[in-house]
Amino acid sequence: MTDTIMNLRGLKCPLPTLRVKKKLSGLKSGDIIVAECTDPLAAIDIPNLLRQTGDTLEGKTEADGVQSFRIRKK
Repeated sequence: MTDTIMNLRGLKCPLPTLRVKKKLSGLKSGDIIVAECTDPLAAIDIPNLLRQTGDTLEGKTEADGVQSFRIRKK
């Protein structure tokens, strides 16, 4: 298993979600992505993406305008 940190700060909808989707497609089951986003719509878009893919949102934090999503590949 690997943990990958994705710096998606400054990107606007739909780019953060599209980049997370692309990264997930290349990972093995159990791998972790930590996506760091500044786009407020990511709070809606990333959970919706995970409902479609079946991957797991293990946690979400927000500090100083940066949302961090911890995602586990199914």
